[in-house]
Amino acid sequence: MKHIYDEEKMYTYLRGFLRGADFTESEKALSFAREKHAGQVRKDGQPYIVHPLFMACYAVALRGTTDDMVATILLHDVVEDCGVSLSTLPVNETVRRGVKFMTITPYEGEDKSTVKRRYYNELIESREALVCKGLDRFMNLSTAEGIMDEASIIKNIKETHEMLMPVLKQAKSRYPELHDTLHIIRTDLRVLYTTLATVHNVELKF
Repeated sequence: MKHIYDEEKMYTYLRGFLRGADFTESEKALSFAREKHAGQVRKDGQPYIVHPLFMACYAVALRGTTDDMVATILLHDVVEDCGVSLSTLPVNETVRRGVKFMTITPYEGEDKSTVKRRYYNELIESREALVCKGLDRFMNLSTAEGIMDEASIIKNIKETHEMLMPVLKQAKSRYPELHDTLHIIRTDLRVLYTTLATVHNVELKF
């Protein structure tokens, strides 16, 4: 199923919201992300920038979302996908740290399973990365049907249930100020991935 997003409408809405909210880091991130993702496309053929734009629009609707969180969301793929180094991101160190934890970086000698598990466990070190990863997975799963192959959908369902959800739950006690935000993200994710699990005959252990 192809999902249609209006890039210009989302960009214009976000630009206005960020200026009104005095989200200065996010304003810088918005234009930088659009520049770096120019010419890239998603698997469904849409401009890649619609992915962080959609996530950012979702984020600003959540209670407790901060400037640093939205900036991290807008920039979360530029290091991994655009050949941009962390040190050149035009934002503060908190946002750079969030992007760092969103970027999968294998260490020498690690197998794929170890890399992935460490990646998820380390998300809790950054409030910005936690919120970003939750919304990233929500969008990827919500647009998966007809775009991802079944093996990839099943892999993402299991990763969400076994690795991401426990970290998001643990984060509620570490970051009590994010209780409402994390509750909404976890609830939306749970409904989505359990529905997909039923469709794809994936057994989940609770």
